[in-house]
Amino acid sequence: MRIARGFAGAILAAACVATDAAPTSLRFSAPEGRVLNEFYRQGPVAAHLVLTSGATPRLVVAFPAGNSGAAVWFDAPAGGLTWESDVTLTAAHRDLPDGGVLHGVTADLVAAGGPVTVVEAIMSSVRVLRDRQDTGKSPLEVRATPQVSDHGVTWQRRRLDGASGYALSIDVLSGAIAGGAGRSIRFSPGTDGRLRLRVTALTGDAPLTPLDEDQLLTTAAAPDGRLRAMLAFLSYEEKLLAGSWRFNTYFGRDTLMSLRLLAPALQPHAFEAGLGAVLTRLNAAGEVAHEESIGEYAILQRLQQGRAPTDTALNDYRMIDDDFMLPVVAAHYLLDRATGRARAAAFLGRRTGSGETHGAALLRNLRFILAAATPFARDPDWRHLVALKPGEVAGNWRDSERGLGGGRYPYDVNGVFAPAALTAVGRLYASGLLQPYLDPASDRALAEAEALAQVWLREAPRLFDVAVPARAALAEVEAYARRIGVDRSPALAALGSDGVHFRAVALDAQGRPVPILNSDEGFALLFLDAAPAEVQRAAATLTRPFPAGLLTDVGLLVANPAYAADELEPLFDRDRYHGTVIWSWQQAVLATGIDRQLGREDLTTSARETLRQARSHLQVAIAAADALRGSELWSWSQVGGRYRVEPFGQRQGDETESNAAQLWSTVRLARPAD
Repeated sequence: MRIARGFAGAILAAACVATDAAPTSLRFSAPEGRVLNEFYRQGPVAAHLVLTSGATPRLVVAFPAGNSGAAVWFDAPAGGLTWESDVTLTAAHRDLPDGGVLHGVTADLVAAGGPVTVVEAIMSSVRVLRDRQDTGKSPLEVRATPQVSDHGVTWQRRRLDGASGYALSIDVLSGAIAGGAGRSIRFSPGTDGRLRLRVTALTGDAPLTPLDEDQLLTTAAAPDGRLRAMLAFLSYEEKLLAGSWRFNTYFGRDTLMSLRLLAPALQPHAFEAGLGAVLTRLNAAGEVAHEESIGEYAILQRLQQGRAPTDTALNDYRMIDDDFMLPVVAAHYLLDRATGRARAAAFLGRRTGSGETHGAALLRNLRFILAAATPFARDPDWRHLVALKPGEVAGNWRDSERGLGGGRYPYDVNGVFAPAALTAVGRLYASGLLQPYLDPASDRALAEAEALAQVWLREAPRLFDVAVPARAALAEVEAYARRIGVDRSPALAALGSDGVHFRAVALDAQGRPVPILNSDEGFALLFLDAAPAEVQRAAATLTRPFPAGLLTDVGLLVANPAYAADELEPLFDRDRYHGTVIWSWQQAVLATGIDRQLGREDLTTSARETLRQARSHLQVAIAAADALRGSELWSWSQVGGRYRVEPFGQRQGDETESNAAQLWSTVRLARPAD
């Protein structure tokens, strides 16, 4: 028996028992505020159980298989319901008469309080569940009629294309059930005030193939039990999952950035599984797929279009940043890492499910990058920058409706990823690795990529410059701090006499900077080699105390509207998905970028000292929110001048909710010092 031990009681560690009768299993917990997150994987079963306490309790079971799941929303007005942490999970299976098989879990649960009434129960794609959570709406087609007995209730149905479908049952072990036949279903506690339930949730969607433990991490990875378990739960031969419970499937951007940040600690097989998943999903133009619709969500989309109900994946190509990330990440693996160089030719010669080689697919993306970046390199006017696609309000990782403050030309794409991608294109072309896949007549233009990159490096970042004079900066910070109710003293003390200078989060449709101070300059430290003075400015600006900069006692914020027009401030509040909140991976980007810059030999003494101070301050803030290190994001409050961590999505007014396990939040495994 091998047991992976957790840290600080935060993980009910992966209990791994390898015998002929019992395949290796994974079991861990990740509590956040009033939400219990219980993870389980064994054989063909992988499931994430989400239990939300309060006046509107909720139960969700999300499966990586088909990105499917089941959820029940309750109402508990008389004092609410509190799920207790003693949760038992076991694998469950059901054979169907037609030969189909359902896989899932059975959970024994205990809750204090109640009674509770079922508001709605849904079994379908996780995307249907998350839409119901965010909007309160769900398609009529996915609803199932409950079958109520004197000891429990069952919902079951076929998938909309007639495939095996789903089943969900709740049996009362202690307490009572009433209702059914058109009446609301009500669960009441027993005489001890507790409700004991046995919940079984099953899906007929095809299971994924977990990456073996010895194919995932190297010995260089940090000994962090919780993050290791999360990464394992999200890692499969077919793809890496972006996050659970809400994003239990492939996302291109999340995969690529996670691969780059995890690279020092990731086994080649795992890296190639992720990179291969991206290459497999490129479109004919060479663009990276952002998100895939699979399972019943793909069926629903086709039915809405009047098409036949098939579950073949539908890929979304709305985003623009992931296209430019691909050559950067591919070059890092194939050229910069010894293990990647040794396996490069074999990897590029491997074929996707369609029969195309990885090399041919990658080359298609490189051609796309060259075509997209050439207009600005030939005439460096802001109108030739890479813009969001027509009709879209998002296109980079800040992909909420107002994440760019109305901007159309994101800084990260144009100021960092475009020049970095062009440099990578040039390096890959010069390496000779792509020779078997090149078209000699048309691909000679790829040799110009590095020259084009120099134009982008020189001309693009300055278009995003924002300069706030010292007196104006002091006034803006003081006024903003007063409006949001935070202590302004540390921020005012950190502002120097030279004012504030930063890169805007984006340009608007008229080419004007949207002056939101943002964490995306961390990308520049990670992927580019700017002048030492510029490196020093970026590190100092980002790590000033909020609201002068982005640093709080509980993490690095991803946005700060202090220097923007007052009407933009509500769009970047601490309840906004891309507002004054902390994303774990953005801290890793900055920390890794600082370390990379400190490895340069041309830094001034002053720049080196600023980087060291920035790293020290950042590490303290990262450690303060260690309990949520694997989460997608979190927010904060301040009482008596002291910051407190607030789980995102559990307060009234929060724009959405955070995943408890996020792929790119596991990247701290590659940074043992943190």
